Amino acid sequence: MLLWASPSRADLIHTISASTSLQVNAAATQATRVGTSFSASGNGVDLAIGDDSGRISSGTITSGVYSPGTVVVTQNATSGEAFSYSQTLNTGDAISGAAPSTGAVPNFSDITSTAAGVAGSAAATITSPQNLTVTAGGAGTVVVGQVVTTLQVD
Repeated sequence: MLLWASPSRADLIHTISASTSLQVNAAATQATRVGTSFSASGNGVDLAIGDDSGRISSGTITSGVYSPGTVVVTQNATSGEAFSYSQTLNTGDAISGAAPSTGAVPNFSDITSTAAGVAGSAAATITSPQNLTVTAGGAGTVVVGQVVTTLQVD
């Protein structure tokens, strides 16, 4: 009786599914206008921007671009004293006088532009759940293929 085996029962479920997705994007341009920045600093110097009277000038702004006033730096009169001076000017993008037109890329420093996709340049074929073929298209297209296999034993 000990050698008699009891029957086992199990449910077996196996599924295979395949899918594809094709996407064609429109042309897009993203532009960010970069601003102007200016700094001047020093140690052991008299620093004036704009004139020599110790006042700091605000400079001028033309088409959205800042231009600092004249910078006057004079070493202190103390003999043997160390001095240092630093000046930085990063010129930003000018504001355009006209609205951008479709397809035109604005004259800014930080630009990302993507060409439009072409319908029909990408392809996907499923010949059986295990055979999936995708063909990448040109710029602006996205092709995704997926095969999912599930095996469940209860």
